[in-house]
Amino acid sequence: MQCLKQKPFKATRPFASRTRCVVRCHAKLRQSEGALLAATGAAVLAMSSTSTAHATELLSSANGLDGSLTFAVGGGVAIAGLGALLVATDPQKRRTEQMAQTGGDEKEAVKNYFNTAGFERWRKIYGETSEVNKVQLDIRTGHAQTVEKVLRWVDEEGGVPGTTVCDAGCGTGSLAIPLALRGATVSASDISAAMAGEAERRYQEALVATGSKAPKVAPKFEAMDLESIQGSYHTVTCLDVMIHYPQDKVDGMISHLASLANNRLIISFAPKTLSYSILKRIGELFPGPSKATRAYLHREEDVEAALQRAGFKVTKREMTATSFYFSRLLEAVRN
Repeated sequence: MQCLKQKPFKATRPFASRTRCVVRCHAKLRQSEGALLAATGAAVLAMSSTSTAHATELLSSANGLDGSLTFAVGGGVAIAGLGALLVATDPQKRRTEQMAQTGGDEKEAVKNYFNTAGFERWRKIYGETSEVNKVQLDIRTGHAQTVEKVLRWVDEEGGVPGTTVCDAGCGTGSLAIPLALRGATVSASDISAAMAGEAERRYQEALVATGSKAPKVAPKFEAMDLESIQGSYHTVTCLDVMIHYPQDKVDGMISHLASLANNRLIISFAPKTLSYSILKRIGELFPGPSKATRAYLHREEDVEAALQRAGFKVTKREMTATSFYFSRLLEAVRN
């Protein structure tokens, strides 16, 4: 890989495919880092269904830069480049070092993140400030689309006035607040005290800004990890939380959430597919200090199997996919 520091990557043998894609990527990176990003971009173009134009935009906007790197990609070269990249970056080593800071406690690592740098990052992403970059704005758009889908589902099914709802991992209240304003009795919680406090503040602001009538029962916003939630609710929701935990933890989370839900369970997760796995690895190449320490993708069949074991059947499913946000949304009802 040392030769990559001297000049741009060029193929020395004919491509396996006649199709030749040329992509220009601008980045505040050393040339060697740019070459690594190029190799991964090549893999995305060759191995996923993403269009060339879409992938070009994704790569060129990921870090927003100054230098310039032009590279050509083809099927065999792309796959070879990806293989070299996966060896060179060794994200597992980085993850091990991050987990050592909390003695291997995954839940504590997530809690620390969302009470510190992660809180500031996601408070902006899930807010209305213009102080976000193109990637963060795209994530904001994707998350908002997922929330709108949930609200559409509950509206189509008769609304939520008087319905008890538990929103686990409420974040800044993007779902809990509109549910409360629709008349639901909401119990919202987040592992981060900073997030739960921000959600309550935004609820009070929303009451004033919208002129809405306060619900009969004011929503509760509490700092609490998911496993500690107790009670019985008509509907339980958990959006964009499972990405922080491996499948064995997610199985336990689904089981616990199901024990709280009398009728309906709505969850979302980042689906595990080849193309999304590659895109996730692109993000791992350049971990900024405010980015999440770990991220997990989950196979839809594994999540659905966990729901079935808990006595729930999936009745609705939708996919939200923007350039940088990928979320599978499931609604399940008790059998």
